[in-house]
Amino acid sequence: MIINYVHLQLQPGQEHVFLKASKLLIQASRAEAGNVSYDLLKSTEQDFRYHVVEIWRDAQTFETHIATEHLATFLQQAPRFLAAPMDMHAFDGQPLHLQ
Repeated sequence: MIINYVHLQLQPGQEHVFLKASKLLIQASRAEAGNVSYDLLKSTEQDFRYHVVEIWRDAQTFETHIATEHLATFLQQAPRFLAAPMDMHAFDGQPLHLQ
């Protein structure tokens, strides 16, 4: 299972543009084969800070996602709303079943 965390710092006044682009990305990503979850979170501690938490079945489905048209479109739009480069951390994880 691949877990991908993306931290995004937005330009003030550009949240509406970001949220519109994110909605399309999230809908298309959730529909992809191998997507377990894809969530957007807004920071309660920092203004204009968002976090994406993605979980993919395996490395192959994550790599397929990276090559999608909807992600490419989002990345092309990103300079309009990002104040800094995206901070992305992907790693291989295993769910724990604690009793």
